[in-house]
Amino acid sequence: MAKVAFLFPGQGAQSVGMAGEVCQNVPAAKELFDRAAEILGYDLLDICVHGPAEKLNATDVSQPALFVASLAAVEKLRVEDPALIDACSAAAGLSLGEYTALSFAGAISFEDGLRVVKTRGEAMQAAAQATPSSMASVIGLDQDSLQAIIRESTGVGYARISNYLCPGNLVVSGVREAVAEICRQAEAAGAMQIVPLAVAGAFHTELMKPAEPLLAQALAIATIHPPRIPVISNVDAKPHFDPDEIRDVLVKQVLGEVLWEDSIRHLLAEGVDKFVELGPGRVLAGLLRRIQRRTDITSVQV
Repeated sequence: MAKVAFLFPGQGAQSVGMAGEVCQNVPAAKELFDRAAEILGYDLLDICVHGPAEKLNATDVSQPALFVASLAAVEKLRVEDPALIDACSAAAGLSLGEYTALSFAGAISFEDGLRVVKTRGEAMQAAAQATPSSMASVIGLDQDSLQAIIRESTGVGYARISNYLCPGNLVVSGVREAVAEICRQAEAAGAMQIVPLAVAGAFHTELMKPAEPLLAQALAIATIHPPRIPVISNVDAKPHFDPDEIRDVLVKQVLGEVLWEDSIRHLLAEGVDKFVELGPGRVLAGLLRRIQRRTDITSVQV
């Protein structure tokens, strides 16, 4: 029997129109959005379905939207293939998706998870507005080559590799001028593609420092339990079961590097041979196939 792990997407996977169909067809999914509206104070489903894109893509909206939409995908799967949910033995989520994974694993309730995600999105949005910054995927350069370019560009401003997604796909985050210069040099050095990310600022860097105490405060008052299955942390590619450790790694995550490739390799080493991506988009399926080409992955779209 296959060993199954669930994967949950992060910010950037959202798109206008998402979650509308699943909420029409799956009452439990619609109920999640109704509960979210009470917590958030606005109609999240309406923004997901109708936009505008600028509003949905704002960090303080897109993070709650992805959290709720990805859990709505779980409810869709619960209707279509409940045995697959029962078979799930581990989970991971990319950045924001780690909160979704923890909620699915029973470490944090939907309500507490959404409240923390709301605070996280608002705090990261504010930190991004305080310092003009950006993120970009650099595709087709190895880690050593990109690090060398970053070292040569230190005079332009702060930047670093923030996301290690898969072989040949690294994300650079930092002040806008530095990221732009690094991308120019990376292209000249033979990068196959540069993809600016539609995010508010340099997530997973020291530029998010102002968000750290606000997130820590929100996590301190949230009830966290040991997860019923391992949830692989972005910051160290390991599972954590102690509630205080989980709080600690989630605070570190907002500034720390996202070790997504290492997280997937951890799951593969544990014998996972079937993955299910739950939520908008198919980004994680694409990354997985770059890490291990012959891998069984299903995407449950909303």
